[in-house]
Amino acid sequence: MSIAFDRGTILSGLEPTCAALPAAFALGQELAPQIDRVYLVACGSANRAMLGIQYWLERYSPGIEVRRYFPAELMAIDPPRLDERTLVLLASKSGTTPETVAATHFLKDRPCQIVAFSQYGDKPLAQAVPQHFLVGSTSESFAAMFMLMQALIGGLMTAREGWLLGAKLLASLDALPAAMCDAAEQNEARAAADAATYAGDDHIYHVASGPGFTTAYVFGVCILMEMLWLHSYPIEAAEFFHGPFEIVDRETPLILITGEDPSRPLMERVVNFCDTYAGRVMKYDSRDFSMRGIDPEIRPIVAPYILQAALKRMSAHLSVLRNQPLNTRRYMWKVAY
Repeated sequence: MSIAFDRGTILSGLEPTCAALPAAFALGQELAPQIDRVYLVACGSANRAMLGIQYWLERYSPGIEVRRYFPAELMAIDPPRLDERTLVLLASKSGTTPETVAATHFLKDRPCQIVAFSQYGDKPLAQAVPQHFLVGSTSESFAAMFMLMQALIGGLMTAREGWLLGAKLLASLDALPAAMCDAAEQNEARAAADAATYAGDDHIYHVASGPGFTTAYVFGVCILMEMLWLHSYPIEAAEFFHGPFEIVDRETPLILITGEDPSRPLMERVVNFCDTYAGRVMKYDSRDFSMRGIDPEIRPIVAPYILQAALKRMSAHLSVLRNQPLNTRRYMWKVAY
């Protein structure tokens, strides 16, 4: 089982995404006069990539309403505002996620604008929508779909509301793949050491705030829980002191994920508590990574993906130490569910 980090493969795999960034930004600008609200619809990691996009829309936009849904929830709720002033973004890595494809057909006769994001054009999601962006064959499809969705929303805010960070966003998103690789390489030795320390633990808790919860969820649930079958639970920092902190003792394994967005003080409070009462803590702070090529004003937006790249190296080492390849599944794609 090879776990060597392959920078060249990651960068080449993300080249089509980087090439499509200007088109995604331009589509956002084109749609801007027609849009009052954005609905973000996906399952799993794609839904959590949308969490960050929702956060920054709420932070920066004075006039764009934003909601985030799981596809099944969208169809169950059937929001009455799915009108011609609503933009719906749908995302699925495979382009075959049944709930997401069903939501696409559910929206077919609605007047809303629809744009989808997935890997391949010959899959049901891309085939069912009028506009789509494809990220192709990349091991970093989670980051790739974020890059294109964030570029589109950046274009929307720039044209509709005069957002001043559009050009900086585009340049920084283009630089993100290299910055992610830098973070992975910087964290290699620590990732191996952390994996060795925690390889025997079956329970790990992940705490993050704001858009950093994207990383806590995707690393904790979509990798450690789904692939390594760990009892790996993400906790929002805003909720930590309303129950979850009672599980903390000197033996509780904790990963604390701290970004650079306005929610940082929430995580700093958690870190201070754990410095006093916890004994087995891994602290990951985006300020520890240089993020070469990322504009200082855009660092908070892309920080979750820098931290995700660093943490993924730990999961690679854990897979070897626990003798469980990361493509292992019990149920997913194997049984009816």
